[in-house]
Amino acid sequence: MPNPNPPGVYVKELPSGVRTITGASTSVPAFLGYTKVSAKDDPDATPKPFAEADRRLPQKIGSWREFAARYSMAGIAEEVAEATDPTAIATLERCYPLAEAVYGFFANGGRTCYVVGFTTPADLVTSVQLKGDTDARTGLAGLETVPEVTMVAVPSLWDMTKPATSLDPPDQDQGKARMDEVLKHCTALRNRLAILDPPPDLDPGKAQEFAGKLGTADPDAAFTTLYYPWITVPGIDAQERTVPPCGHIAGVWARTDAERGIFKAPANQNLRGTLKLETLLTDDEHGELNEKGVNCLRVFPDRGLLVWGARTRSTSRDWKYLNVRRLVSYLSDSIRQSSTWAVFEPNDERLWATLRHSVTSFLTDQWRQGALAGRTPDEAFYVICDDTNNKSETMVEGKVVCDIGVAPVRPAEFVHFTITQIAGQPGQSS
Repeated sequence: MPNPNPPGVYVKELPSGVRTITGASTSVPAFLGYTKVSAKDDPDATPKPFAEADRRLPQKIGSWREFAARYSMAGIAEEVAEATDPTAIATLERCYPLAEAVYGFFANGGRTCYVVGFTTPADLVTSVQLKGDTDARTGLAGLETVPEVTMVAVPSLWDMTKPATSLDPPDQDQGKARMDEVLKHCTALRNRLAILDPPPDLDPGKAQEFAGKLGTADPDAAFTTLYYPWITVPGIDAQERTVPPCGHIAGVWARTDAERGIFKAPANQNLRGTLKLETLLTDDEHGELNEKGVNCLRVFPDRGLLVWGARTRSTSRDWKYLNVRRLVSYLSDSIRQSSTWAVFEPNDERLWATLRHSVTSFLTDQWRQGALAGRTPDEAFYVICDDTNNKSETMVEGKVVCDIGVAPVRPAEFVHFTITQIAGQPGQSS
């Protein structure tokens, strides 16, 4: 059959067969807290507020305005202004910690978050309720179906330990039980960290005591961060209030990821949308809290309010620093998500070589960005996927083994200068 094409140059594109690894999500938090459908909601508003059943499910939110509309913040503010019953006011105001956390997240550079609501703010939330139900997609269990979440915070946690009618302070043991559920969730999924807040109104000594109750045993501690003290914010309704810092901290993590990368410790960063700290720390108090794995917020002259800590609760050398734990989780999640193509492929040298190439290319890019320590890629990481670790017995079981080692960069937490005075040289006479 004659060629119907006229004389000329023709280009045919063929797939290269190269498999690439795409970086996983790093900056998406999930906030769990009280919310309430308001009787003052505008039925013609756009977007419309979520119904009560929808609020219990993980909902993706892309801006503060979207959250305020979806979660009835204008209606709640109006109800508070009109209410005269102290119990009704206390119940409505328990919706504000969640809202302030979401506002603080977007104010500090966040772009996308998920919200899981508890729709009876008058009542406490038990540990079982916070854990939630996988089938109903409520509570923490609902977040198991959202793989892009990398941070978990519960700004309403201390309100959850008592009903709105109670005048007692938050119950620390009950609060710790709820924190334990958050830690179990993060540890089981291994791609997200908990941003926890101590109880309100703690002095530095009491904060140390509380941190001691959380424990430092891995793996839970490696996926846990604790920030102190609480912060005073202008208020989304123009009423100053003291709130836990978790939402603002999540925004700082997201901002640091965007500006520098996940390998950069999210510290020495301004905390936007904050008026003052509940407690001002001395250097000695800060040093003692830092040794307990508590990340402190500080105020410095001419620099404002800063995040001045970047540790997990772990005492292990490998997982002490927050950015190291987040980086390893990011690398692991990225490689896992981008390697699903290998499932059911023929288990031979061609498969091993493709896996080696894709992982090596990905880690080399990370090294070039400064995420891995070493003068050369060989010093920064290794990738082994050949017949030395893929024996016949593992191949019979249908397994492919790819061993990866990385050298993550660690933050310069303590910078020491040695200053020596040099004696002046004798003057020379002309």
